[in-house]
Amino acid sequence: MTDRAVAVVRPGALTTVQDLGRAGYAHLGVPRSGALDPAAVRLVNRLVGNAETAAVLETTVDGCALRPRCAVTVAVGGAPCPVRVDGRPAAWGTAVRVGAGAVLEVGAAVRGLRSYVAFGGGVDVPPVLGSRSTDLLSGLGPEPLTEDVVLPLGADSAVRGPVDAPPWPGPPDTLVLRIRLGPRDDWFTAASLRSLATRAYRVSPASNRIGLRLEGPSLERAVPGELASEGMVLGAVQVPPDGRPVVFLADHPTTGGYPVVGVVREADLGAAAQAVPGTAVRFVPTR
Repeated sequence: MTDRAVAVVRPGALTTVQDLGRAGYAHLGVPRSGALDPAAVRLVNRLVGNAETAAVLETTVDGCALRPRCAVTVAVGGAPCPVRVDGRPAAWGTAVRVGAGAVLEVGAAVRGLRSYVAFGGGVDVPPVLGSRSTDLLSGLGPEPLTEDVVLPLGADSAVRGPVDAPPWPGPPDTLVLRIRLGPRDDWFTAASLRSLATRAYRVSPASNRIGLRLEGPSLERAVPGELASEGMVLGAVQVPPDGRPVVFLADHPTTGGYPVVGVVREADLGAAAQAVPGTAVRFVPTR
């Protein structure tokens, strides 16, 4: 194997390879997948001189540790976290040079949930349907990282883009999700729709890359029975039989049989991906 590679020392709770996803295959039952916080991916890639579409690592909660086999430029962004190289503090949110054989330690998130690690040249695992992303629902792409796995890296361009400061404000204390009602809002009572627009929910610990599960007021149905399976899109707010909404994220299924009360704007989903369990959530209906 080429020396342009990085070995996994500590995989963390869940670390996966992600890029901006494999859009365009929903008709084949393949989700978009990709990084849950795409703005963070674009930023860390710019910091190390990659194209914004290059594959990075997405960590969850407690980071990871990695040992590059070659000297490489690295940037860690997304959720703020401590960064160390061979035990010495290193910068978060900027490009850092890591020597061959040194251990890069990406620590636990201080705020938010998911940090992103970009390497000059990108993570060069084989693409599947045009993307290197790990899809936890369909199983496409590389497996989540495990100890001693070695990931190949692409050729480093050595050209760094100008970035003055990482524009990452951290997750809000209250997550505000703009939602366009429909297509099945008529399946719910008027009182339920008022609750959705005026009451607070909280992020459930059962949330994952498939969906942001919410705790709070149960939405009462006006129409009994079940739907035939319908297509699902990123940001769809599906309501299962318990009445508590689920906001679909990158690894969501492409079809589903529970009614969708509305769809959250895609621009709001990066913040949703960083919302820790217990975060207050409010829906704001828009046109």
